Amino acid sequence: MSVSETEGHGFESHQAYLYFLFLFSMYNIYIMKICIIPIDNRPVCYNLIKDISDIDNDIELLIPPREYLGDLTKKAKIDEILNWLKNTDKFDKAIIALDTIAYGGLIPSRRSPDSFEDIKKRIYLLKEILNKKNCKIYAFSSIMRISNNNINEEEKPYWDKYGKKIFDYSYYTHKNGIQSCVERLIPDDILDDYLSTRKRNFEINKLYLDWQKEGFFDTLIFSKDDCAEYGFNVQEAIELEKMGGITKTGADEIPLTLFARAIDGNLKVDIEFLEPEYKNLISNYEDVSIEKSVQGQLQLAGCEITNKDNSDITLIVNNFINEQGEIVMKRTTIPYNGKFETDVNKRIMIADVRYANGADNAFVEKFINNKMSDNFYGYSAWNTSANTLGSLICAAKVKFLAKKYNDNAFKKLECIRFLDDWAYQANVRQKLQTPDNTIKDKMKPFEKRVFEFLNETYNIEYSYPWNRLFETEVTIK
Repeated sequence: MSVSETEGHGFESHQAYLYFLFLFSMYNIYIMKICIIPIDNRPVCYNLIKDISDIDNDIELLIPPREYLGDLTKKAKIDEILNWLKNTDKFDKAIIALDTIAYGGLIPSRRSPDSFEDIKKRIYLLKEILNKKNCKIYAFSSIMRISNNNINEEEKPYWDKYGKKIFDYSYYTHKNGIQSCVERLIPDDILDDYLSTRKRNFEINKLYLDWQKEGFFDTLIFSKDDCAEYGFNVQEAIELEKMGGITKTGADEIPLTLFARAIDGNLKVDIEFLEPEYKNLISNYEDVSIEKSVQGQLQLAGCEITNKDNSDITLIVNNFINEQGEIVMKRTTIPYNGKFETDVNKRIMIADVRYANGADNAFVEKFINNKMSDNFYGYSAWNTSANTLGSLICAAKVKFLAKKYNDNAFKKLECIRFLDDWAYQANVRQKLQTPDNTIKDKMKPFEKRVFEFLNETYNIEYSYPWNRLFETEVTIK
């Protein structure tokens, strides 16, 4: 071989190497790196967003270890999360549950005894870390809820005696525009503590609004968790809106809706209510009509609402007649009694909100007898209407816009949703008195139906991550 031939051969090898580097760099350009700090460690807050991101192999989700997140009885390990965030490699977008850093999570936001100044130091450290990441930031902070009961599982200890009275005081003071006489039924020290906690959280939210005006957030949402028509939380939402803030009914699904918003690309959606004459009714735990809730979730997710002729996908809403039911709370409603046949030529996603906290058995019986088609983009009946809608729309948008679609991941997601929202919440949960191991046997008949629908078989395990019946964790081994 001559010198010139050797040089030519070396040149060609160098060119091939450069081409390889080019292809490698192009591949990495298209990997979307999204960082998320969840609001706690529940399956719907921690696992669900991972399950949805797996639908597109071109999305890399960066999430702190689950043991860093808070649960029902303990707050998040805030210092560890901040350190994890500081040392995480560069990412394109961040979805931040601000309550996790401010208070240690959603539930601690109602219980935390920390001072305004202590909380302020933590969130300013978060701001400093994120400023150095040079990424788009999608964040939300809760407006402290007022639950309408005497259950203190997620509230301060005194809620078991005065929760309903505090709710009534809040509700009627706002509704009537004058101090409610219920105030006299609540001890001064308890009412003072409650109101000072509310004021502290409201002042923290006003700080976030200042950051928004500086351009720190790409999107900032204030979530209205478990709302009624009137109350101090509703008044705070109105005040934040007057100051330029954006409020949305819901809470746990907001990170998923923001995740959908962060996904590049457009999804055009038309809406089909199965009970169109009742779409103006208000769901349990919400303060807007189901129609406005649907529209709000789609808009926040960055979707375009259009008519059937121009849409990419149809959002079918199994809405309620007269009032939303809730099986576990013994609230009845009229089950779905129409015909339901899927059009295999039309892309659909289904929000089953006829009941809160679980599926409409009558509707699922009609739907699950169909075989799943390629144009099926998801089913959800999780907790509140907003919870259902946010998670459903997020999964559908990721699937529709996926650059490297993973059908196996989508089927696993749907398996979990049917087993959780339909099998467990609407059926098996009603047969249990306490969390126990009998759940596995009771779920078997439902597993068979779901596997037939998906044309897949999985090895399923169940657990109670917060040691209560309210949620189960469905794990596909």
